[in-house]
Amino acid sequence: MSPIRILLVDDHAVVRAGLRMLLDADPELTIVGEAQDGAEGLRLTRELQPDVVLMDVSMPDMNGITATRLIKAQRPDVSVLALTMHEDDQYFFEMLAAGASGYVPKRAAPNDLVLAIHAVYRGGVFLFPSVARALVNDYLQRAEHTGDVGRSFDALTEREREVLTLIAQGRTNQEIAKRLVISVKTVNRHRENIMAKLNLHSRVELVHYAIEKGLIELG
Repeated sequence: MSPIRILLVDDHAVVRAGLRMLLDADPELTIVGEAQDGAEGLRLTRELQPDVVLMDVSMPDMNGITATRLIKAQRPDVSVLALTMHEDDQYFFEMLAAGASGYVPKRAAPNDLVLAIHAVYRGGVFLFPSVARALVNDYLQRAEHTGDVGRSFDALTEREREVLTLIAQGRTNQEIAKRLVISVKTVNRHRENIMAKLNLHSRVELVHYAIEKGLIELG
């Protein structure tokens, strides 16, 4: 299996050097480039075609939120993982809205970062516990006003529950199909049924629900 190709985007050279030292120690990861602002990160994403972009939020000229939005518009197959000193709800929700698949504070343990990279590369979502709680709280507050808290897990079949849990864990459709010994087409059909029954519209909302029901652990 080829190493996961990573692009570092951070305006601090010392931070990029530290990340390179950490990630170079993992044979399953390879750093293909570095950028010092969002505009350069956008350009290098087009040129280098990384699998995962580690994106800082606050940078001069073009910040990480704008860069993430443009990267996902141009290269939706690229996963963006926010790695930032900010744990404010505002930055967190703006990065998710821009298309980021994960949010990890720079104070996180090195192992958490490596796990996050692997999770978003597989198509999953990785949220550090502190920001995951913010996401769940926001979901519950909104659900109280819309009446969605009562959405019943009982509405799902046993197989749909299995698929829901695996999707929330970050498994790809191919991995789910192999594990459950079903076709990828069947996985897609189960996913559509789950979304319809629970009134969910995105993977992030699906993760909301899975955390609320205790199907996956925070972080």
